[in-house]
Amino acid sequence: MSNGIYVSIVIPTLNEADAIAETIEGVKKVMRGYSYEIIIVDSSTDETPKIAKRHGARVLHYEGGKGGALIFGFKKAKGKIIISMDADLSNRPKELKLLIAGIEAGYDVCTGSRFLVGGGSEDMPLIRKFGNKMFVHLVNLLFGSHYTDMCYGYRSFSRQALRELHLKEYGFGIETEMNIKAQKAHLRILEVPSFEKRRASGSGKLKTFRDGYVILSTILRNI
Repeated sequence: MSNGIYVSIVIPTLNEADAIAETIEGVKKVMRGYSYEIIIVDSSTDETPKIAKRHGARVLHYEGGKGGALIFGFKKAKGKIIISMDADLSNRPKELKLLIAGIEAGYDVCTGSRFLVGGGSEDMPLIRKFGNKMFVHLVNLLFGSHYTDMCYGYRSFSRQALRELHLKEYGFGIETEMNIKAQKAHLRILEVPSFEKRRASGSGKLKTFRDGYVILSTILRNI
């Protein structure tokens, strides 16, 4: 498709040994015909990095939160289009082409939304759905944006867009920071429908009230 690497898919991992092989193989199946790399940014204590290497991913070691892992992976990525994705099989690999197409169409940021027609979630309790909606309304009110989803990590960026975001959030506030800074920088933003599957194994890393406070703090810091 181009000289060099066209798409970098950055996946932060923390003890995802039961799911990482299927995640990587799913990505590889969809990405046939593209020049791409899969970057695993890992802070696991289990076999996740060994399994990822065995399945052809580039593994980077990182000690820290999800946001820091993504920032680290973005800096190491070589692609013209850079995608963030979860490792637990909640993000469907078949949606990768839609995220790529959004950037190819001229948008700077293309983000999945579980609240557009065609999207949805198998893994969002009512309290998290309410919290997400509240944060969406608050960000839209404060920054003049038109988001429908706030705390979802399946998204794509042009390389230049990532440079302009100057991301700093090292925890679960990273997606909220991305949305706010993209709006403040007047980047071209596209939301596309995304369906979140129930995670394949293990337990989610999100803690509703703790991370809700983190997200609110992120919003207030960026006003």
